[in-house]
Amino acid sequence: MRALMMVMVLLIFCASTTFAAQAYRVGDQGSEIAEIQGKLVLLGYDVMADGDFGPATVEAIKAFQKSQGLEVNGLIGPATYAALLGRDMPDISRGANYIARRIISTSMDYLGVPYVFGGTSPYGFDCSGYVQYVFANAGISLPRTADVQYEQGTPISTAELVAGDLVFFTTYTYGASHVGIYVGDGNFIHASSSRGVTISSLSEAYYSSRYIGARRIL
Repeated sequence: MRALMMVMVLLIFCASTTFAAQAYRVGDQGSEIAEIQGKLVLLGYDVMADGDFGPATVEAIKAFQKSQGLEVNGLIGPATYAALLGRDMPDISRGANYIARRIISTSMDYLGVPYVFGGTSPYGFDCSGYVQYVFANAGISLPRTADVQYEQGTPISTAELVAGDLVFFTTYTYGASHVGIYVGDGNFIHASSSRGVTISSLSEAYYSSRYIGARRIL
């Protein structure tokens, strides 16, 4: 029964068109962000209340978090929100397209980062460590390895691919042993063992001959 309940929860998550992300972060916009910025201005922080969560807001939030003894990460989660505005943080409901755009934008930030077997940070990534890191930045938790990531989400055909989907390949061992993030126009971004984080085409001979499928997580 417990296993069945877990499967049902996973199916509901995968079918949902929205994603509740419990933190405001870079790129977010709107009246809620403007209110947060306005409070920071009143507290003496150097930021404009323009409703656009940019680098200046990140630095102001970090300074505020440090002053309050909170985790210093530049994100406005429930604890930071409550300390700043004196009320509980509302659920942040975002469409899957918003999350996909954030994932693609974040993935591009690490182009050129070297490949490191077992790497899970911007100092060096392996393929699944890179995918896990990028998705975590958007608030989505994925398993650590490509073979287990291949078991997540919804299987889709190549014709159904949209930006943010995961594409999988069999390379050095049987099954899903390499993974990348589809970015559109037949291309995907991934941590290549020979080139580090780079963009490749699904039509390249090496990848087309080793492609085994795709999964939609969002």
